Amino acid sequence: MAWNEPGGGNQHDPWSGGGGRRGGGNGGGGGGNRGGNQGPPDLDEALKKFQDKLNGMLGGRGGKRGGGGGKGGGGKPRNTFALPGLLIVVALAIWAATGFYLVDQSERGVVLRFGKFQEVVSPGLHWNPPLIDDVRMVNVTRVRSLTQTQSMLTRDENIVEVEISAQYQVANPRDFVLNVRNPQLSIENALDSALRHVVGGTDMIEILTSGREILGSSVASRLQSYLDSYGTGIRLQTINIESTTAPGPVIDAFDDVIRAREDRQRTINQGMAYANAIIPEAQGQAQRLVEQGQGYRESVVAEARGQANRFNALLSQYQNSPAIMRERLYLDAIAEIFGTTPKVLVDVADDSPLMYLPLDQMGGGGSGGASSSGERLGEQGELDPRVLERLRSGQQSSSSSNSGIRREGR
Repeated sequence: MAWNEPGGGNQHDPWSGGGGRRGGGNGGGGGGNRGGNQGPPDLDEALKKFQDKLNGMLGGRGGKRGGGGGKGGGGKPRNTFALPGLLIVVALAIWAATGFYLVDQSERGVVLRFGKFQEVVSPGLHWNPPLIDDVRMVNVTRVRSLTQTQSMLTRDENIVEVEISAQYQVANPRDFVLNVRNPQLSIENALDSALRHVVGGTDMIEILTSGREILGSSVASRLQSYLDSYGTGIRLQTINIESTTAPGPVIDAFDDVIRAREDRQRTINQGMAYANAIIPEAQGQAQRLVEQGQGYRESVVAEARGQANRFNALLSQYQNSPAIMRERLYLDAIAEIFGTTPKVLVDVADDSPLMYLPLDQMGGGGSGGASSSGERLGEQGELDPRVLERLRSGQQSSSSSNSGIRREGR
C-alpha cells in the first residue's frame, strides 16, 4: 500500500530518512533529524529564506526566532537608500546594455551627440550612450531611383512630354543626414529644374529625334552641379531619357513629320552610297589619264633627247668631214623619200620626154616583175624596146645603189 494512501497503515514519508511519523503535536516529529533528509528542498522554505535575506539587505526585521514571544532582539534598522540604490544599479545596467548596436556592411552610422554631429562610424559592433547619442543609419550601397514625367516648353515654343529616370547613391552620409531635410524631395525638385532648363534651350525636333542622348548628358551634368551646391551628399549614377513625345492632340502630325525626315535621311544615305561608288571609279580613271600623260611626256622627252644626241653626234662628224657628211645625209634623205613614194622618175635620154611609170599598179617585185611588166607594156605598144632596155638597166643600177646606200647608212 502507498505511503500516503488514505486509511493505510504506512504513513512513512519516503523522503524523511526513516524517522517517525509527522505528528500533530508540538512539532517533535517534524523537527527532528533534519540533517539526515536526503530529499529535494522545500520550495516554501527556500522562498521564505530568500525573503529573509532580501529584508536583511534592505534593513527590515526578520521573522520570530525560536519559541519565545514578543519582539525579536536580533532585528536590524531599515536602510532607506538601499532600495533606490538597487533600482539605480539595475536601471544603469539596462541603460548600458541598450547602448550596443551593430552597423551593417552596407551602412554607415552618423552619430549625433545632443543633436550635434560627432562622427561617422564604420560597419561593426559599437557602443554609444543611449539618450545622449543619436545614431542614424544610412545605406551607402543601395542604388535609389526616381522617375518623373513632365510637360514643358521647348526653345521653339512647342510643348513636349519627357519621361526621365535617375539613379543615385549616397556618397557622403554626414551631408545626406544633416544638410538636407528631405533628400528625396530635394533631388526631385533639382531634377525638374535641370530638365526644364535643358529642354527650354533645345528645339522640339531635336528632343524627339537625335538629341535625346545629348539631352540626357546635359541634364546629368547640370543636376550633379545642383546637388553639389546644395551639399546633399548624393552622387548620380545614370540619367535615362525614357521617352519624349509630342502632346496627344498633335502627335499624329508630328509622326508624319518624323517619317518625312526619315525618308529624307534615307534618300541622303542612298545618294551618299552612289557617290561613294562613283567617285572612286572617277578618281581611278583620272589617275590612269594622269599616268598616261606622264608616260607620254617621258617618251617625248626621251625621243627629243635622243634626237638631240643624234644631232650632236652628226654635228661633230660634220665638223670633221663636211663633204662626206653632206653626201651621206643626201643619200639618206633620197633613200627615205624613194622608200616611201609610190612613183619612180625615169630619164630615157636627154632630149626624150619625162615619163611616169605607175609602179604601184605594176604587179610583182624585183627584176622578174619589172621584165614581165615591161613586156606587157611593150606588147601593148606603150613603150618602145629602148625604153624597156633602159628601164632594166636603171632598175639594176638603182638596186645596187640602194644596197650601197643602206650599207653606208649602217
